[in-house]
Amino acid sequence: MAPDPLLELRDLRKSFGGVVANDGISFSVRQGAIAGLIGPNGSGKTTLFNLVTGLYTPDAGDVLFDGRSLLG
Repeated sequence: MAPDPLLELRDLRKSFGGVVANDGISFSVRQGAIAGLIGPNGSGKTTLFNLVTGLYTPDAGDVLFDGRSLLG
C-alpha cells in the first residue's frame, strides 16, 4: 500500500478580479518523490506556488501538508 501524500492540493482556485489564475487544481506528492510543474508563461505556475507557500489565500480549495490543512 502506498503511503499517504506529504503534500496534497484539493480543488484550488484563485482569481484576481475577473481573471482566473488557477481553477480546480488538484494533485498530490508522496514523500521522497521529485515533481515538476511546467507550462507556458501566464499559465498560473507562480500563483500556484504562492498558494502552496501561503503568500496567497485561495478563493476555494485546500492545501494539506502531512494530512493537515495549511489554511486558516
